[in-house]
Amino acid sequence: MTRTEPPQKEAAVLLIPCPWCGPRDEAEFRYGGQAGIGYPADPAALSDAAWAEYLFFRDNPSGWFAERWFHTAGCRRWCDALRNTEDNAIAGACPPGGTLPEVPR
Repeated sequence: MTRTEPPQKEAAVLLIPCPWCGPRDEAEFRYGGQAGIGYPADPAALSDAAWAEYLFFRDNPSGWFAERWFHTAGCRRWCDALRNTEDNAIAGACPPGGTLPEVPR
């Protein structure tokens, strides 16, 4: 008796458009969290609650979200990318602090 396996669904590849290297597979990158989070100007003046807010609290939207990615297997630079958390579509990327594309409609 032969056993047939159900058809395998192909895994979708997330292509991240590195501003320096062009589109690359997500396996070459490491996720760096929410983009645009600046280091506190006077860290010594922060309370424990303010440090906890800075370290642990980030937005978690459903939809378009600005993220930071590090190109570990390529140019070894950080970039910001605009990614849709619902379907992993990426609208574009730029160097850190640069201008990301407008949110697609």
